[in-house]
Amino acid sequence: MALAAASRPEAPIQAIVSRGGRPDLVPACLGEVRCPTLLMVGSHDVDVLELNTWAAARLQGVHELRVVPGAGHLFAEPGALEQVAVWSQEWFLKHLTP
Repeated sequence: MALAAASRPEAPIQAIVSRGGRPDLVPACLGEVRCPTLLMVGSHDVDVLELNTWAAARLQGVHELRVVPGAGHLFAEPGALEQVAVWSQEWFLKHLTP
């Protein structure tokens, strides 16, 4: 839903971070998203990784797809959520303006 909201020209969204999300569910919106977008998926979540790879190829703005090694869909593995938190913080610090 964040990607759908960000696809609107008047949206005041400056950056998006998605953890294990399903951007493929809003395919018509992906090409309109202009804000920096970070997609994160666990390496063991093969289906969602494939869907995020497909979606990332359709994003027009600055974007990255990062894979958390050894993590499944829920990121319950030791250190997985901590890695997500670090990458999220870095992304927001880099792309949000004060």
